[in-house]
Amino acid sequence: MDTPRVVVSVKRLRHNIEDMADFARSKGVKLRPHVKAHKTVEIARMQMDAGASGITVSKLGEAEVMFGAGIGDILLAYPLIGREKLARARALIQSGCQLSFVVDSVEGAQALLDLGISRPVDVLVEVDSGLQRCGLLPGQELVDYCRWLAGQPGLNLRGIMTHAGHVYACSSPEEVEKIGKEEASIMIDVASRLGQQGIAAEVVSIGATPTVKHGGGHPGITEIRPGNYVFYDAMQVALGVVDAQRCSLHVESTVVSRPNSKRAVIDAGAKVLALDAGAHGNRLLSGYGLLSDQRWCLARLSEEHGIIEGQDLPEIGETIKIIPNHACPVVNLADELVLSHGGSWPVAARGKSR
Repeated sequence: MDTPRVVVSVKRLRHNIEDMADFARSKGVKLRPHVKAHKTVEIARMQMDAGASGITVSKLGEAEVMFGAGIGDILLAYPLIGREKLARARALIQSGCQLSFVVDSVEGAQALLDLGISRPVDVLVEVDSGLQRCGLLPGQELVDYCRWLAGQPGLNLRGIMTHAGHVYACSSPEEVEKIGKEEASIMIDVASRLGQQGIAAEVVSIGATPTVKHGGGHPGITEIRPGNYVFYDAMQVALGVVDAQRCSLHVESTVVSRPNSKRAVIDAGAKVLALDAGAHGNRLLSGYGLLSDQRWCLARLSEEHGIIEGQDLPEIGETIKIIPNHACPVVNLADELVLSHGGSWPVAARGKSR
């Protein structure tokens, strides 16, 4: 087959999916995987068949694709703001989608009140457990906000959620474990404080592939939302989450030039591999992907070229395999995932950023 191509080992993929489903069952928590990692209907169905209770999406476009494929229980883990988005969300709900939402502001909640549907809208409140992105910090403001939400007849406050994405700035497995335990502790404390105020938190949801097995088993956590675990990638390897043999996705690319003995050029650049050199400031990664020969470094990317530096480099015409630093944007750049045993799956939600 021609290159560059994004290839998935279905055997490893299935193992990763079943491993996370087994973990959730063993801990008595629901698994609601985040499909932004793969944007692929076939993988979402594999996750549902393995026992997922529903899915998580970032954007309505992803929800529309997945609902169209028959997956009906969807959490939109992103603030819903804008008239056009409200209209699309209303259409999904009226078509039978069990769509729930995440809020962290009065404005966001008011937008959902304006949906104009006949039943209360299910919502989770986002808690900032350290990422400093969306979400409210634990404290009285969060409690007061939840109390206000609980008093809105058009809303059904089901609980709280968080994403400990700051874990990607860690430099050791010990730091990863620490953040995972802190994530769970923060959420359990928030749920307890809400309960003391008479505000029930039926759902206490955490999500991040590196932290999920450190926090997901704590009593009081009811749901986990990992995404990247279906593939894993060089970042997960660098953090000590898995070894490279667990990575189910890689990019295959052909050497197209050897200007000198220390530099080879491949046909996969930033438009294939993305430019993620370490999420949230992490510097554990060296270069733009994990190569099979440790003497090689994928040192630079331009749009269509990848520059490999090192010793005993591959010759023109050779095909090499690259485990990308971050699998999720790589998938979003691909039209299809080529399967290791033959065939391909379309990336049906590719580019669905609205």
